[in-house]
Amino acid sequence: MTELPEESGEERVDIALGGLARLGATPVSAHVRVFEEVFTGLEEALASVDGTADRYP
Repeated sequence: MTELPEESGEERVDIALGGLARLGATPVSAHVRVFEEVFTGLEEALASVDGTADRYP
């Protein structure tokens, strides 16, 4: 697996991407759930920047 940069410079993005670290210890059958959680975290971070955070409860 490719190494990710340690930090993006945006705390919310770093927290979301931190979830990817669980993949090594997670069964492949559960990877989709991890990706969905990371995607949701990234979506929420982006929404907070563009002012649509209320769309993602």
